[in-house]
Amino acid sequence: MKKTVIYSCCNSGGAVYGFGFIGAVIYYISSATGFWNGVLGILKALVWPAFLVFELLQFLGA
Repeated sequence: MKKTVIYSCCNSGGAVYGFGFIGAVIYYISSATGFWNGVLGILKALVWPAFLVFELLQFLGA
């Protein structure tokens, strides 16, 4: 039996999400007024793509 090797190319989605996560954490923590708001900011930073898509669809009127 011949073994097939599949090479993956151009997987930069994780890097984009990582940089976005870091930026979102910095934004949310810098605007937090208390400890629990900072914790909530970290949780929001984990799901920032959902906020982005929601606002984009709302802007487009979909």
